[in-house]
Amino acid sequence: MTPMTFIELGPGDTVKATHSVDKGVFSIGTDANCDVRLRGRGISDVHAHVQVVGKNVVIEAVGDKFVVNGRRADRHTLQQGDILDFGTVRLRYQAVSRSRESGVRTGTSGAGLLTSLARFSEALAGTYDVDRLLETMLDTIIEVTQAARGVVSLLIDGTPQVRVSRTAGGKAGSGQLAISDSIVDRVLQTRQPIIVSDALHDREFSMAQSVMDFKICSVLCAPLQTRGELLGVIYLGNDNVVNLFTEEAREVATVFAAQASMVLRNAILINELQLTNQSLTAQIERMNFGSLIGASDSMRDLFRRVDKVAATDISVLITGETGTGKELVANELHRRSPRAKGPFVAINCGAIPENLLESELFGHIRGAFTGAIATREGKFQSANGGTLFLDEIGEMPMPLQVKLLRVLEERRVTRLGEHSPRDIDIRVVAATNRNLGLEVKSQRFREDLYYRLNVVRLELPPLRDRGEDLPLLAKYFLRRFAAEMNVNVHGFTDDALRAMQFHQWPGNIRELENRIKKALVFADRGEINAADLELAEIQAGHIEALVEAKESFAASYVRKVLGINGGNRAQTAKVLGVDVRTIYRYLEREKDGDELD
Repeated sequence: MTPMTFIELGPGDTVKATHSVDKGVFSIGTDANCDVRLRGRGISDVHAHVQVVGKNVVIEAVGDKFVVNGRRADRHTLQQGDILDFGTVRLRYQAVSRSRESGVRTGTSGAGLLTSLARFSEALAGTYDVDRLLETMLDTIIEVTQAARGVVSLLIDGTPQVRVSRTAGGKAGSGQLAISDSIVDRVLQTRQPIIVSDALHDREFSMAQSVMDFKICSVLCAPLQTRGELLGVIYLGNDNVVNLFTEEAREVATVFAAQASMVLRNAILINELQLTNQSLTAQIERMNFGSLIGASDSMRDLFRRVDKVAATDISVLITGETGTGKELVANELHRRSPRAKGPFVAINCGAIPENLLESELFGHIRGAFTGAIATREGKFQSANGGTLFLDEIGEMPMPLQVKLLRVLEERRVTRLGEHSPRDIDIRVVAATNRNLGLEVKSQRFREDLYYRLNVVRLELPPLRDRGEDLPLLAKYFLRRFAAEMNVNVHGFTDDALRAMQFHQWPGNIRELENRIKKALVFADRGEINAADLELAEIQAGHIEALVEAKESFAASYVRKVLGINGGNRAQTAKVLGVDVRTIYRYLEREKDGDELD
């Protein structure tokens, strides 16, 4: 009977334990009487029975189903290399044939091979250095198969290239490498291991130029592949002995190669990730401006303007949609100014009730009002010698606008309940997501205060208009949050990148940050896809023509402004600068069932 082995896998597909069985019927579970006893969560006492039926090995669930190669099942005919999940325990099925000949040339017994495999897996798990990993693999397989030498070729852009060569005794290979390209090509094409007992007299390979040139005798060549991905081949040979390798040697080499391939793929991914991180870091360093990141023309123009105005002491008004990073720009203005050693004080004028905002800005003395149990300085005094950032200045009530204007003109502030003003030395930077020009016309914002604040205006572009900055920012946030949350996610799928480019990002950079954070929590792969970001997947074949896209955006924008104006079509047309019939046209399209996206 063919002995069977279930290899218990740990993190990174390393070998934790091996379970060998030589019976026609046996059980798998947590019970002490099970032939393959497992320890973990979600596993029944007797979870499954295994039975040899003719040439097949059939596994059948007793109670709960098991998972085989990623799919739930209650019955399955086992194949070499099948991955089985029982609760939290993962097994790989491996059938190891006994040699039909008494003259087996592998230098290790069956139990010894399993011990060697376990040690081999442990050694592989200790490094992510690809060359060292391959050397360890070659030394071990050369020893157990009694080959004279070995070579590992990895596929680079679809072409096999020798990465490591070793000889018996753990020495690095040197000199001319006696390798048959024809044999390697055959294994790469078929993805099956091959034994050539006497290459010089083999019907298929004897006329190959490499075989004739190097006088090749015994060859064993096996693919390095994992989960359907071909990484390369391992090539073992001896130029002096014919019929060196047996079927058992091929199976042993296949088992070792399969185990090494999984670790090798992880090592390659980690090396690629390190290179990607280094490249991304260098790219960000080239494209950042202090705490700001961007390479688009609009951002480069913003950086130039910030650099010029920072050295002055004039007031700056920063405008832009919510979430575009207005406070970051204000902070950068302060950091590059002569006031950089002074305080940077920020206050959100729209987040504080009107009855408290005056006290927050100007301060108060004890007893100035109910609840004023102690004297407290306001933000103006706290920012003395530095910069005061007034965020969402458009939300400030009109009565306070008058007092703010007086402070800016006199550069003196009087605390509530106090009569003597105090001198202040500050620079004021304000920000808003409103159109203050329209607010002035609507008499919701003082014109004199508007011109006092709007000496220099910095307009922040929305994320949807920043083109090449979007993927750069996404990768930056992914790397940053993945490290903070300690999750192993290293990139985005093509569908995610495509979906991000087509999303309108109404919440701008703040929305991008939040979507990536959420995606990192729920992503169950090494890459984030469009579904993880909760974005609609955009297929290349479904991209709208430019004319249709413009119409879709215009319709969406009309609907949005109409909502702001309470459904008043005439006012909406006036604000948008179009004839009112244009508004009716878009409304008629919506009524007829056309999408207004």
